[in-house]
Amino acid sequence: MARQKSTTGIMLAGGALLTIVLTLSLLPGKGEAPPSRTAPTADVQFARASGLEYGPSGVAGLAEDDWVARTAEGTGIPERALRAYGGVDVAFAADLPGCRLDWATLAGIGYVESRHGLLLGGQINEDGQQTPPIVGIPLDGTRTAEVPDTDGGVLDGDTEWDRAVGPMQFIPSTWGGFGADGNLDGIEDPQNIDDAALAAARLLCRVGGDLGEPDNWIAAVDSYNRSVEYNNEVASAVDRYRTAAGRPEKG
Repeated sequence: MARQKSTTGIMLAGGALLTIVLTLSLLPGKGEAPPSRTAPTADVQFARASGLEYGPSGVAGLAEDDWVARTAEGTGIPERALRAYGGVDVAFAADLPGCRLDWATLAGIGYVESRHGLLLGGQINEDGQQTPPIVGIPLDGTRTAEVPDTDGGVLDGDTEWDRAVGPMQFIPSTWGGFGADGNLDGIEDPQNIDDAALAAARLLCRVGGDLGEPDNWIAAVDSYNRSVEYNNEVASAVDRYRTAAGRPEKG
């Protein structure tokens, strides 16, 4: 799906997450995609067993403070978003090192999807919460894939169609399979950057396997949004971020 620029970019990003559900269902041995377009049980089990090494205070407390400050200055990424990206990097390095996920990949996606929560005048507060919440247009087939409601409007306020939500732009059916509680508040909230970054990492590792392999990285990002333009935008942002800063250490 082609990505529009400027203020409409965030609204069309949500259709991208439909493709990840279809991709997961079409992996070897998975058979056809289920009509409900929800993530298969095996993928849910994988998702909820990944990235668990994030200590007593959640992912935001894992990366070194000096790294966060230095990287924020060098990249322009808001510190609160960086704490989530860097913390998830540290968590996966400890818990799922074979994935070789890095903070810059999460940051690249966060940049393209919502400018790290800053698009349309938004921001991520000190608690990691997106304010105001990001809710995209209805995925009714007019300008996007057609995705009927899967969550009763709980996440997106729409009981007819799904809508993409939060700074990493998840649709409810995908969140149902990969949703995470990255800040340990007992709630899996796609409008919280800690939860959303952790969920995105689980999704990418499930699809890509070893993201240190270029072809696997491309496949994982492509599944997030099936568009050459999107993949190139993310790759460009990731290259900038990797050049500006190295990997975080545990704080």
